[in-house]
Amino acid sequence: MEQAAMPLLSRWESFYVIVGSSAAALTGLQFVVIVLAAELNALAGRRAARTFGTPTIVHFCAVLLMSAILSAPWQGLAGAGYGLGACGVAGVVYAITVFRNMGRQTEYKPVLEDWVWHGVFPLIAYAALLTATIFLWQRPVQSLFVIGATAVLLLFIGIHNSWDAVTYIALNQDRDRPERPRKKR
Repeated sequence: MEQAAMPLLSRWESFYVIVGSSAAALTGLQFVVIVLAAELNALAGRRAARTFGTPTIVHFCAVLLMSAILSAPWQGLAGAGYGLGACGVAGVVYAITVFRNMGRQTEYKPVLEDWVWHGVFPLIAYAALLTATIFLWQRPVQSLFVIGATAVLLLFIGIHNSWDAVTYIALNQDRDRPERPRKKR
């Protein structure tokens, strides 16, 4: 059964090239955003930046890692399954940690949208990845679709959270700056 499932992985190769490349590019853009925000002194605080910015990088990197795992030349599903399972377990633990950190940090008060996009959706995505990996050997076709959907969901979570951070920074960059003296005419 495991050898018969291998052609299934080759059918997903283009998908993971596109998804993995997107995740890598978006990771680089997130670094640019953080550097620009730091130069503008627009980050609310270190703990808030870590709580809301770092998970975005982790989600993009998870997609990149999933793409690499599923694009590797495995001899069977076991290697890919164990790698994806480890990503799922680590992701679930990380999502729970992020959820907890969101409530503990005091520099920014999360609203419902923050709880959903930074906490609930990632937890669902990583739990789906773990579940699909558990069933990968019994139902490879369905599991691969769930894994692919998880990769896309994590990309969309990262894109949403990046956009949210950029708009927050852009709209609030002057709020914490001291007022500049005006020129006399």
